[in-house]
Amino acid sequence: MKRRLGPQESALLAYVQLRKLAMLHSGDLVGPLRLTPIQEWRLLGRLTRAGLIARVRPGLYLVPPQLPLGGAWSPNETLAINTLMADRGGRYQICGPSAFSRYGYDEQVPARIYAYNNRISGERRIGAVALTLIKVADKRLGATEGVQTPEGLVAVYSSRVRTLVDAVYDWSLFAGLPRAYDWIHSDLAAKRVQAGELVQTTLRYGNQGTIRRIGVLLEQERVDGRLLRILAKALKPSTALIPWIPSAPKRGTVNRRWGVLVNGRD
Repeated sequence: MKRRLGPQESALLAYVQLRKLAMLHSGDLVGPLRLTPIQEWRLLGRLTRAGLIARVRPGLYLVPPQLPLGGAWSPNETLAINTLMADRGGRYQICGPSAFSRYGYDEQVPARIYAYNNRISGERRIGAVALTLIKVADKRLGATEGVQTPEGLVAVYSSRVRTLVDAVYDWSLFAGLPRAYDWIHSDLAAKRVQAGELVQTTLRYGNQGTIRRIGVLLEQERVDGRLLRILAKALKPSTALIPWIPSAPKRGTVNRRWGVLVNGRD
């Protein structure tokens, strides 16, 4: 961590605070601070390594509103992901373990933010914020809710019902099964979600495996038969079975209606 600021570092921080800037692009300091492009590049690199500014991508940096106490600064999670997505002209929604924690399904707070988006795939770090970005088609984005932060920013999360569907859909990525079945059971019992909205969300954002597995669960929950018929109507003909819990031994009873081997649950 850089403890003492040189003249250029002090001049940069004073400049952004005077101008009330939240971010810098390459070239922004060349004129005001009378730097060459290479001097600017080195200055931004030094401050990034010192933890006083955060690089979003090459040529784009987030800067603190004031000199950070303790000599280090990082954007919060919402500022980091909102800036990255706005720069790429993309949409996102926080999902998976991050959403599990938000809705109280998992007490463990993940060390990184998981987000579906329509621009970037892979892992990124912006300051202290670690991101796992999952690129999906535009049609798989939706069923969201905005959460306003104390700073006035809006974080976009998958809705509660969408989070449940994704726990089944992306079970291998999020380690969602069999936990999601218990979450759905509890939310239906407590009326935090309705069977009808679960069916509609499954049809819109799920796949054949998601429809089959949630079909078995809703049948066990004895939901309205009309909802089960709507769900079953979306199934394509197939004689292949899929396991209800993919990680469990492949032993159990066969549910022919949904084409599922109901395994791993007593």
